[in-house]
Amino acid sequence: MFKITVIIPVLNEQENIDILVDELNKYFKEQNDFSAEVIFVNDGSTDETLSKLKSANHFSYSCKIISFSKNFGSHAALRAGILKAEGDYITFIYADLQDPLSLIARMFHQMKEKKSEIVWAFRNSLDGKEKGAFFSGLYASMMRKYAVSNFPRKGFDVIMFHKKVKACLDQNVENNSSIFIQILSLGFRQSSIYYDKRARQFGKSKWTLSKKIKLLIDSFVAFSYAPIRLVSLVGMIFFILGILWTVYIIFRKIAFNDLVSGWPALTSVLMIGFGITNISLGIIAEYLWRTLDASRKRPVFIIDEMIEINKEEKVTYE
Repeated sequence: MFKITVIIPVLNEQENIDILVDELNKYFKEQNDFSAEVIFVNDGSTDETLSKLKSANHFSYSCKIISFSKNFGSHAALRAGILKAEGDYITFIYADLQDPLSLIARMFHQMKEKKSEIVWAFRNSLDGKEKGAFFSGLYASMMRKYAVSNFPRKGFDVIMFHKKVKACLDQNVENNSSIFIQILSLGFRQSSIYYDKRARQFGKSKWTLSKKIKLLIDSFVAFSYAPIRLVSLVGMIFFILGILWTVYIIFRKIAFNDLVSGWPALTSVLMIGFGITNISLGIIAEYLWRTLDASRKRPVFIIDEMIEINKEEKVTYE
């Protein structure tokens, strides 16, 4: 029988843990096509999330609880889960259950039917008013145009992939990068399904504006040369405009001698010039910083504790 590993990153989700574990037990108890391993990755929670995970009754699936020493981010949590996964297939589900558990079986059957190594679950819509739709659409559009041409128009939250994809990811654990785009860029045979995303019932989303901005920067810096090309293009445009402006000034001076020197014009030119220079240096500095960060070889995550619980309630600690 095939085994599916389900990785669930959690951060201050104490309100959702009881419901989440109950839903997981009910769902996997009814499955006959595969066995399940669930890996909870506690990403530095400061509430009772970890203790509630430890005390929960995980009876219809084998379970691992990974606890980070601090908050490293959801993508680092997913990478840690992948590293410890033992299933033939691996997928991600989130603690708020906005993505229905039925996706697991649907993606599994899609993978077997289409003989795919990667299956994406694309959202149709979110019940009620969809938040962040503008950002998601802009992000997806820019990624398709400048970084990854096959980036989906509506983005993605859920994926299932074969253990051969896991082997590639384990060999290239990237910091300051998007795990989804890395998987997307690996190739392999891919297929997709669609689903309706549900509204969150408890707690608040941890997907803040600052994290969205970081993802945007990480995606472009890690997977695209577009920012550097933009710097070069802007430099060339302003160089050409500077030459044309110089020729124009010389012509007016010789032909009409009617130009009056003024500080406002000089100040405007300096402000624009220094602004463009600083933007350019900032983009270049992003690449230099990430090169430095990679050369240090600091860990993408640090596991403070790992607990394994099998269906017979045996607990081991690392």
